[in-house]
Amino acid sequence: MEEKSARLPLETADRFTRAFARFLKIEAASGLLLLFAALAALGLANSPWSEAFLGFWETPIGLHFGSLDYSRSLQHWINDGLMTFFFFVVSLELKRELVLGELRHLRMAALPFAGALGGMLVPVSLYLAIMTGQPGAHGWGTVMATDTAFVIGALALLGSRIPPSLRLFLLSLAIFDDVGAILVVAVGYGEVLIWTALALSVLGLAAVAGSARLGIRSIPIYFLFGGMIWLCFDASGIHPTIAGVVLGLMTPTRVWVSDARLRAILRRVLSYPGGEHWSGDTADRRDLRRAGRAVTESLSPLERLEMMLHPWAGFIIMPVFALANAGVTIFGADIRQSVSVAIFAGLAFGKPIGVLTFSGLAVRLGVASQDPSLSWPLLAAGALLTGIGFTMSLFIASLAYAPAMLDAAKIGVLIGSAFSAAAGLLMLVLLTYRKQGA
Repeated sequence: MEEKSARLPLETADRFTRAFARFLKIEAASGLLLLFAALAALGLANSPWSEAFLGFWETPIGLHFGSLDYSRSLQHWINDGLMTFFFFVVSLELKRELVLGELRHLRMAALPFAGALGGMLVPVSLYLAIMTGQPGAHGWGTVMATDTAFVIGALALLGSRIPPSLRLFLLSLAIFDDVGAILVVAVGYGEVLIWTALALSVLGLAAVAGSARLGIRSIPIYFLFGGMIWLCFDASGIHPTIAGVVLGLMTPTRVWVSDARLRAILRRVLSYPGGEHWSGDTADRRDLRRAGRAVTESLSPLERLEMMLHPWAGFIIMPVFALANAGVTIFGADIRQSVSVAIFAGLAFGKPIGVLTFSGLAVRLGVASQDPSLSWPLLAAGALLTGIGFTMSLFIASLAYAPAMLDAAKIGVLIGSAFSAAAGLLMLVLLTYRKQGA
């Protein structure tokens, strides 16, 4: 049994936060919170408080000095500012999987990559086939991405009945097509390019890379760089959330303090006799501070940032985004509009067809390897879940559609995502029930 002296001291607050921390570790927690936020937004948007609720997100926030006016609506700051952090975390997860995780093996990474590629190309083609010559054709990006939190949350409902290989496949696929979607946003839904601002963005990214080479390790400094780069991208005409993707992929995965050096530093501190002597500018005090920094730097910047930001992305940013964007008036809405039908078809049918077809081709051509526990029926059920577009679909819809079409597009996203979730879960329940009964 672990000695009490080897643990960190407990504070009164720890008695309350421990239970909450355990709850946050539940895999489905962020997806569940996101669902509650979406349902709350839908309920308020169709309630007597609808006007006040929807108007709240249009509140202007920003700076105003004389003729200089840099103010945006609250919804705009959420969609462009907070979502940059979300895409930064997505990029960190992608790089960790590619460099440190299972996807560092090329043939293993090829399967979810192929599935993601098919899950983007086929639904976009289906959407364009339905919307050819119609005003909403520009919104093809709405059917591209998969909502990671909802998909993993749906799998968590079935617990250990779902093999880890399916979780890894869907998580990797969702990350791949989220990154693909935001790249499409940067190119397809940007504005006229301002080359001076774009050059300053590149200069800022070069400064980040140069600072890392010089050994600057202060995270606040890099956040300051990131804010400046975000402002430059925002002014350049490219969607500023691309800053989060690029900076995430630039984050180092190497540790500064090796395991051997960490042990040596800790042994030096442990060699001091016990007692209250850790004060003042003394050698033992300096050794203790060095040990604290060594413990921190024994994790790579990527791992530290992911651990620090992932709870904020899952439990704050995404629910706030859902509250700001999922509110749509349903009563009296015409769900037969072409844009609603096209989005529903792209998510509910285009996504699973594309994922299955391209995954099958990758395996058949020998480009990708398939885990033995990931059968084709299981993969087909998972492919149905990839039609849960929600977060990214609503995000792109807010950029792609005029206000007159936005509600119809959101309805298509909500119905398509709900259908995909129900169909995928039902198929998984049937498959795992048969397996248990066999």
